[in-house]
Amino acid sequence: MTETLLTINPGSATIKLGLFARDAAGPRPLGLARFDQGASSLSIEAGATRVEYRLPVPASPAAAIALALARLADHLPLGRLAAIGQRVVHGGDAFTGPIVITDAVLGEIAALAALAPLHQPKSLEMIGALKSLYPDITQIACFDTAFHATQADLVRRFAIPRALFDQGVKRYGFHGLSYQSVVRALEQAAPALAGARVVAAHLGAGASLCALEGGVSRDTTMGFSTLDGAPMATRCGAIDPGVLFHLMRAGGQSADALETMLYHQSGLLGLSGVSGDARVLAQSDAPSAHEALEIFAFRIARETAALAATLGGLDGFVFTGGIGEHQPDMRARICARLAWLGVALDARTNRAGRLRIEAAESRVAVLVIPADEEHTIAVQCETILDREAGART
Repeated sequence: MTETLLTINPGSATIKLGLFARDAAGPRPLGLARFDQGASSLSIEAGATRVEYRLPVPASPAAAIALALARLADHLPLGRLAAIGQRVVHGGDAFTGPIVITDAVLGEIAALAALAPLHQPKSLEMIGALKSLYPDITQIACFDTAFHATQADLVRRFAIPRALFDQGVKRYGFHGLSYQSVVRALEQAAPALAGARVVAAHLGAGASLCALEGGVSRDTTMGFSTLDGAPMATRCGAIDPGVLFHLMRAGGQSADALETMLYHQSGLLGLSGVSGDARVLAQSDAPSAHEALEIFAFRIARETAALAATLGGLDGFVFTGGIGEHQPDMRARICARLAWLGVALDARTNRAGRLRIEAAESRVAVLVIPADEEHTIAVQCETILDREAGART
């Protein structure tokens, strides 16, 4: 029976499940299921098979996983599971690579929940649910923060008392599994760029950008938490801390109320008053919806310029994530604001969503690369399993 790897990727708005066969050449994708929590829909892709289900609203992410796995098993033989790989957003300084989830590791992951309140509790719940479903299967944590451990302290320090850095108050960065998948795709499709200065933009319900040099993370827009950087679907992005003092003192708001506002009521939703979904805003006639999209594009371009300063120039720009992959109008808005950096877009290839979408005269390569965090997780799981097998021989 074929050995398989199951990957679990809880995002801001979706939960993705990947199934991979263990082959000598590396993990081979068998199928992908995507559970949209907002629409309570499940789509499954397995070879030529494309199916979609409307599901009852699950009581929890764990219930969603159980439903998704049951449907996935209708279309794909799960085989003999060798391991389950879990995307975990925050690894802090403790985890700079994948690791088998033991009780001690689980405790350290739980201790970081306050730094990623949208994601970490969901991952903890799923780890528990899958332990109940598959108690004898190894679970492996793959961390979004790990990819950014290569950044210099010059980049990671805040201008606050030095002792706080030693206590863990620093810039960590996120979406690392996505950026690692971008690096792998560049190595295969554009090897010259893989070794160059590239800004990758993961634009979805959560959004960040990363400065890559030779495939290594040098800087990124998210910092200590997943709030920092560009505006997102419902998260504010970078904000003057003085605003928060004002709202606490003059507005009487508690820390809990501010956290709710900054994580759940801000970003595109707060700017527009219409929706946090960029697709909905693109179809809206409301002036505030148009303004929200313009602010989003402006802030992405501004963050790109800052990251180009870290790199000392810009050779390539990569769009990935739901917005980056599927919204050509937003790609055009952003690139128009980067024209001064030498970015020029080809309207036809941009509309078609091709791999390369820059115009012939562009001094910067512009690419659209689908995020493939699931394969990155599977590769990391394979690395751990191979290491453990080697240790036993």
